[in-house]
Amino acid sequence: MKTLLLTVAALAFAFPALAADLEVSGAFIRATPKAASAGAGFVTIKNTGKQDDKLIAASANVSKSVELHTHIKDGEIMRMRKVDSITVPAGGSAELKPGGDHVMFIDLSAPLKDGDKVAVTLKFEKAGEIKLDMPVVAVGSMAAPMTMDHGQHMQHMQQMPANMKH
Repeated sequence: MKTLLLTVAALAFAFPALAADLEVSGAFIRATPKAASAGAGFVTIKNTGKQDDKLIAASANVSKSVELHTHIKDGEIMRMRKVDSITVPAGGSAELKPGGDHVMFIDLSAPLKDGDKVAVTLKFEKAGEIKLDMPVVAVGSMAAPMTMDHGQHMQHMQQMPANMKH
């Protein structure tokens, strides 16, 4: 029953936020374990305009920093990498999803708990800023499958050089 209520609550936040030619929908952040120092957020960005736009930054007050990341296959291992921007093609969309592009919240001030909401600002090259509340959901409560399990993510975090750890 709790999962059903949380899913219904998450769907309430699925209504799109609009700015210029961009529509943002389906936003959520994965809940984190108590010891986690980083969390990931996901969203779909639709561009109804005639020009490409780029997501160039994100901000939130739940962590010391927020970065845009992607996953890259390195041999048989998926690795996260920081990117400067994520293109949202004209007439198309960018889907930030588990195992792909995402927003990374680094050095969390507290664990992200199922049921919380996080105020996030997405900054675009042309459209400017879009502010939205991203619901925090437990792993497995959303339909989006994760192609890299949380254990692999935590292993990735532990293997990072000290100057790059989140």
